[in-house]
Parts: sequence; C-alpha cells; structure tokens
Amino acid sequence: MDALLIQASNHDYEVVFEAGVRHRLSEHIKKAYTSIHIISDEQVAGLYLSSIVKSLEADHQVHTSIVPAGEASKSMEQYQYLLDRCVESKMDRNSLIIALGGGMIGDLAGFVASTYLRGVEFWQMPTTILAHDSSVGGKVAINHPAGKNLIGSFYNPAKVVYDIETLATLPDHELRSGYGEVVKHAMLSDKEWLFDLLNSRIDTLTKDHISNDLRKGIRVKADIVEQDEREHGIRKHLNLGHTLAHALEAELGYGTVTHGEAVAVGILFAMQLSKDILHSDLPVDDYVNWLGKNHYPMKVLKEVSPEVLVKRMKWDKKAVDGKIHYILLEQIGTPILHQISDKELHRHLNRFYSEVVYS
Repeated sequence: MDALLIQASNHDYEVVFEAGVRHRLSEHIKKAYTSIHIISDEQVAGLYLSSIVKSLEADHQVHTSIVPAGEASKSMEQYQYLLDRCVESKMDRNSLIIALGGGMIGDLAGFVASTYLRGVEFWQMPTTILAHDSSVGGKVAINHPAGKNLIGSFYNPAKVVYDIETLATLPDHELRSGYGEVVKHAMLSDKEWLFDLLNSRIDTLTKDHISNDLRKGIRVKADIVEQDEREHGIRKHLNLGHTLAHALEAELGYGTVTHGEAVAVGILFAMQLSKDILHSDLPVDDYVNWLGKNHYPMKVLKEVSPEVLVKRMKWDKKAVDGKIHYILLEQIGTPILHQISDKELHRHLNRFYSEVVYS
C-alpha cells in the first residue's frame, strides 16, 4: 500500500493507492459505522459495485444507489433522488457514504454527504484519472443550467481510496479527460514533468507511469489546497484552463465533451493569453502537437461562438462583480491571477478562434 497524507483545516485524511483494494475495503474501515451507503453510476456499478459490496457486507450494513452515467447526473433531480435514498435507508449521523466512480460521482455524492443531516462522513473511491483532481481538496457540487458547479460546498472526505486496477478499463476519452487535469498540474509546477508529458502518447502509457502521474498531480493539488483551502488566494491557480472549459461545457450541454477535454482546450487559450498579455515564453507549439496526437476535440469550439462563451464566462463562479479573472502563466510553474475586460477577452478569443478553430 502507498499513501499520501492531506492536511485539511478540519481533519487530515489519507489518499491510499492499492491495487485490488476494492476486494479488501473492509480492512481499511476502522470506525464502527451504523451503515454504509455506496453511490455509483450505471457504468462503474456494472464493473465494480458487486465486489465492493461483497467485501463489506459481512461486517457492515450496506446500501447502494445508482445514477445514470455522465455529467448530466450532477443535477438537482439526482441530488433529490439520493437524499430520498438516504432517508429510505434510515441513515443516521454515524453512517458513511462511499462515492464510487469518477469526478461526477465524487462531486454529487460528496454534496449529498455534506448536506444530509448537516453532514455525514464520506469516502472518495475514484475510478478515473480525472478524479485524482476532484477527489482531493474538499470541493463538492452539482451543476445549474446557468453554470457548472454553481451549487456546492467545501467538504473534505474522511479518506480517498484509489484502486489502481480500475484504471485498466478506462476508454480513450476518459484517458484524455484525466490527462487534461494532469497536464494542468504539470503546468503549475514542473517544467521537466510537463515536457515528459508532452513527449508522450496517452494511450501508450503504462500503469506504473499513470500511477506516478496521479501521485504527482495529487501532491501538487494537496500542496496548494493545504495553504488555501477556501480558495481565497493561491488555490485559484488550480483554475488554469477552467474558465473557458466551464463555459464550453455549460453551453454544449454537460457530458457533450468531458471535463478534462474541455480543460485541455481552455489551457491552450490560457497559454496564448499569457503570451499575448504577459509576453510569456511557453511551449505552445509543443502543447498543440500533444493535443493533436492525443485527439483532443479542438473543433468542438466551432459549435459555440466567442460571444456566447464570453457571456457564459461572466456567469462562472470565479467571476467577481461581473468581471472575469483569468489564471495566466508567467512561465511554467509561475501562475498569476489576471483580470481581463470583456472587450479584451472578445478580441483575444476571436483571434484564438481564427488561429485554432477556423485554421
């Protein structure tokens, strides 16, 4: 077993990496929970739910709830359904919720845990690469038609348990999605790691390589979150690429493009903004080549106009007083927060479209 310790304001928690841990999950439960409620989606449940239930049911009362797969389930409707299931299961404050799945399930189940009975403990049990980012840091939320993650809270898990074996079943688009966040962490921290990523093809990476990238990414996020848990300062740097990404996801419809794919597109725009505004020396061409050889869906931008994206960005929860704040890079490893006017953003986004989308 390998583990990282995350230091949060209300409690510390472990991130455990262990191949096959889903078959031995009961061994990691040291508390006498009155019941355990596993929340998953239809796709993940079909692969892993039965083995986890089997590993727990001899020693614990286990309940399960399953929602449709995809970002569209981060909704008020599914939130209400899961609250109803908690009530039906007679969960009390000494119960545990386990979020089994990707980032969507972690956000949704975590938000349920944070609000049911004013908060019950929950574990993150991520099954995707993308969830290495969302499972750490204590942000839980559901979406609103006006914007992504507009309804949520800060609520840390009691533990994160990563069964590396679950990554073997990921389809290509989920690998791309996960590495959209991995490359973000490299941009924020380590030029050498970034170039190692940019010289790779995601679909040829070994399990050991992926596991190493996950650990690095979690450590980068943990180091930032431990200094600024509530996003008053440097935690905002983790939003690199996300302002455009969230606008794109909301406008296209949640689930049309994966979150990590949208972030990868947003990072390219942030890099170009950084070059234009800060005169930063960044490996834009190398990054464009990496996006191409890994089949990131850049042309999806054709379906949304720059004008519409700017309006969506002003709705983003990171906007302040209707003003858009962008995370830019002075250089790899040195992010800054920069306020940008609507007029300036329109101009740069139109240029981005002409060079990337319509070229």
